[in-house]
Amino acid sequence: MYAFAHAPNLKTVIMVENALAGMNHSVVSIAELKRMLPKQVNHNTLMIILQYLEASNKIAVSLKGISWIANDNPNLKKALVGGLEL
Repeated sequence: MYAFAHAPNLKTVIMVENALAGMNHSVVSIAELKRMLPKQVNHNTLMIILQYLEASNKIAVSLKGISWIANDNPNLKKALVGGLEL
């Protein structure tokens, strides 16, 4: 899947995930994300984390930037499971 010499640790992944989930804007650039983080993260490590979050459908990456798209609302999940079939 991923071939890299240094994998990000769980603490760093959670730090990036929390920063994206709690951001005030709908879209953020990589440079803005780096400024939002409480600790400095290596660029390559950040790219690996963003690839993971995108593959797990928690973020969407577009030309405008990165958007948090994960939704843990139990009502939404219930509606999707038992939703109306067309």
